[in-house]
Amino acid sequence: MKPQKIGAYEITRVAEIDRMGVDPKFLFGNVTPEIIAANRGWLGPVFIEPDDKLVLSFHTFVIRTKHHVILVDTCNGNDKRRPSMMAWDGLKTPYLENLAAAGVRPEDVDYVMCTHLHTDHVGWNTRLVDGKWVPTFPRAKYLMAKTEFDYFNTVHQSNPPQPVNRGSFIDSVLPIVEHGRAVMVDTDHVLEGADGNGIWLVHAPGHTPGGVQIRVGARDRLAVLSGDIIHHPLQLAEPTLSNPADVDPAVAVKTKLKLMNECADSGLTLLTGHFPDPTAGQVTRHGERFRFRFQGD
Repeated sequence: MKPQKIGAYEITRVAEIDRMGVDPKFLFGNVTPEIIAANRGWLGPVFIEPDDKLVLSFHTFVIRTKHHVILVDTCNGNDKRRPSMMAWDGLKTPYLENLAAAGVRPEDVDYVMCTHLHTDHVGWNTRLVDGKWVPTFPRAKYLMAKTEFDYFNTVHQSNPPQPVNRGSFIDSVLPIVEHGRAVMVDTDHVLEGADGNGIWLVHAPGHTPGGVQIRVGARDRLAVLSGDIIHHPLQLAEPTLSNPADVDPAVAVKTKLKLMNECADSGLTLLTGHFPDPTAGQVTRHGERFRFRFQGD
């Protein structure tokens, strides 16, 4: 992805896993082979592999401002035990080296912003040092929506049969709290500037209770870092496709459609949590549904 200039802000994508093909049913419980076949033509091999696996990327967005270095979502992390998802189990990726190549050292980061607290968005919050999980970015304040944290913390405290969010709540969220680096914020929190011209949160419920979009705005341009509101562009053609992790599928569809309509009407830049490189683009209308156009296409 080419760096995105949004007024005084610059947004860069840094990949942990550039491309991963996943079983369609893993991503969308209600997908059918007919839906995939009907959309293969416009999605092409960037998004659908020959064996029908759907392509995802796992990446962080780096936002540079005049005063701060901000990371949005921190992927899966290394050394994390994820037996319920073996593709993420015990990873050894060059994520920190990729950040360094983008000019970001761990100590340079001022803020880490989590769109939501699922395992593939918080993993590099921590790293393993001498057998303990410690904050990867030692100076950073880690912003989490209080609604989101409270929901998963309540589930965690109920001693569920399976660890919360595949274990990431224990190894990638609670250590941040225990080290005093977590800052719980409202889902309309403004980090810089003002709502409409700065960096601010917008509540995006459905996939998780306290999930948020992150808006980066200038007077003449707006970008939305949408987390998992939209996982894959197949959802633009079939907005009712639901991820099995959606806590409220009906609300997730409403949130998705609201964002798709806003993108199509305003031309804002969409930066999702999982579209592979070149990632950035615009939503366009296609009859009563939508399509995605990479910038430069």
